[in-house]
Amino acid sequence: MHSHVLQLDIQGTPQAWVSLEQAVLHYACDDVAWEDGDAPLATMRGGFNVARGVQSRIEVAPIIALRGASKINLFDVIPGLTKRKLLRRDRHTCAYCAGVFPEQVLQCEHVLPASRGGAWSWTNLVTACAVCNGRKAARTPEEAGMPLVYLPYVPSRFENFLLEGRNIRADVHEWLARRLPKGSRLQ
Repeated sequence: MHSHVLQLDIQGTPQAWVSLEQAVLHYACDDVAWEDGDAPLATMRGGFNVARGVQSRIEVAPIIALRGASKINLFDVIPGLTKRKLLRRDRHTCAYCAGVFPEQVLQCEHVLPASRGGAWSWTNLVTACAVCNGRKAARTPEEAGMPLVYLPYVPSRFENFLLEGRNIRADVHEWLARRLPKGSRLQ
């Protein structure tokens, strides 16, 4: 079951995945400016209005945009880096031999080795198989004679929401995918 709602700012920039309960609170406080999605994610029911004899209900869309402006420019926020997101960004492909491997046998590999000051960052990490990672060792790709088959990059805000790997509805996935930067590896 898809139980998370994609929360956007009024301009359509993804802010967070929120629970159904959090989304209902936004609806109840009249914070939702607009919504999107093929069909409601859920219908939440409340108490009965005695005067009208009807039960209150809120249909929650899978994508909601909140009123007001963000206090920070969300495009300036660098997405958090995890091994799983890195492997997904690189499509489970070794940056040196171009082999595609299961997640269990892949490693996060520093382009500039950590022992030489290389950072744990989107632009200094690639996916590598154990054989290539061991062969490259504590050298740069140039020193090891192992050129990269693709370049590391910082995922966009829209890519990051897809990289998180949540079990999301097809219409939400398509909404995010339509906004991916040109040339994204996730297309």
